[in-house]
Amino acid sequence: MKRLILPLAALLLAAPLTAKTPEEVAAAALDAAPVWDGHNDVPEQLRSRRADVIAGFDFNDTTHEPDGKGGTKTMHTDLPRLAKGHVGAQFWSVYVSADLPEPQATVATLEQIDVTKRLIARYPDRLELALTSSDVERAMKAGKIASLLGMEGGHSIDGSLAVLRQMYALGARYMTLTHTKNIAWADSATAAPAHDGLTDFGKDVVREMQRLGMLVDLSHVSEATMMDALDTARAPVIFSHSGARAVEPHVRNVPDAVLARLKDNGGIVMQVAYPSYVSEARRQWGAALEAESKRQETLYPADSAAVTKEITAWKLANPEPKATIAQVADQIDHIRAVAGIDHIGLGGDYDGMDTGPAGMEDVSGYPALFAELARRGYSQADLEKIASRNMMRVLKAAEAYAAAHRNDPPIEYPVAKAG
Repeated sequence: MKRLILPLAALLLAAPLTAKTPEEVAAAALDAAPVWDGHNDVPEQLRSRRADVIAGFDFNDTTHEPDGKGGTKTMHTDLPRLAKGHVGAQFWSVYVSADLPEPQATVATLEQIDVTKRLIARYPDRLELALTSSDVERAMKAGKIASLLGMEGGHSIDGSLAVLRQMYALGARYMTLTHTKNIAWADSATAAPAHDGLTDFGKDVVREMQRLGMLVDLSHVSEATMMDALDTARAPVIFSHSGARAVEPHVRNVPDAVLARLKDNGGIVMQVAYPSYVSEARRQWGAALEAESKRQETLYPADSAAVTKEITAWKLANPEPKATIAQVADQIDHIRAVAGIDHIGLGGDYDGMDTGPAGMEDVSGYPALFAELARRGYSQADLEKIASRNMMRVLKAAEAYAAAHRNDPPIEYPVAKAG
């Protein structure tokens, strides 16, 4: 009998353990490496809904927030949903409109930095201001959300490297070179080209940002601007909230020629959840809605009620297509195929859009995306890289470059003289 028992025991020991489900793989990855999200527009919501007055704002429940128009509208982000989404680090976007004259944009950006810092300070048990990769590591280890500041658009510096340096001193750790419009030194993805990329001053902006240790963000910029920035950069760049243009041909997404260069640069594309950047059907629907709105405004130029009635009827006849988690994963698949697993992150753009994809409508939806990726064969190590390890590597590399160049003199330009 002993001869039978021993071989059986050996077989049992050699048998593989029960395979983990995709949900279990995702949960293990997110426990080990919480999400580091590249772009969230809560500060914009505080400005548009509350004029930056946060007395009475409860970040524990934003499901009935004022919409700034006399009603209420649910936000995508609050502390419980961030916890459910396993978000451990967040770039809060201190965005202001590209329609503002640049001196006004500078002031408004300072106001947005201020309100974001005030929000972080109100929740010291859950949020911690982070200025360095070490700060992020410490906050995450303590179970807090490491809170970094990202500027969205070079219009915020009013063409001044001095202002750029002061924004960095105040805590801004990335700057998106443009937003929706061209500026005097860089072309946007969503405007007719004016400079064929970056001007000489624009290239100096990139150089000065990297000397400081500020991440160069290429979301929103034209392909020529991307290429010029990569030619100029000596440290990794980021795309804080973009996708793969080969999968969804929106100009806000990253073309393959740029993705292929990320291997040499060391940079990262933080995959966006914005439906029009994820779903071609949603992008086409949005274009049709915009065209129909203009048509109705032409037909009823002095009758806004009639325009509203007709647009409502159009929407009923043409339901909005929903982006899906699978479509987000398709873009991540493509970025991995072209750039590699080391060059993928996440930048949802929550509270900067109407809704996220079905199943990822708000910040709580990240575990569902990770489960989908696990179903596609991504390992726990792969998922940890996407969640936050890739972004940590990028920030550490930017800091190392800045440390190596700490004795380089600031790039100087003469200021305009008054009178």
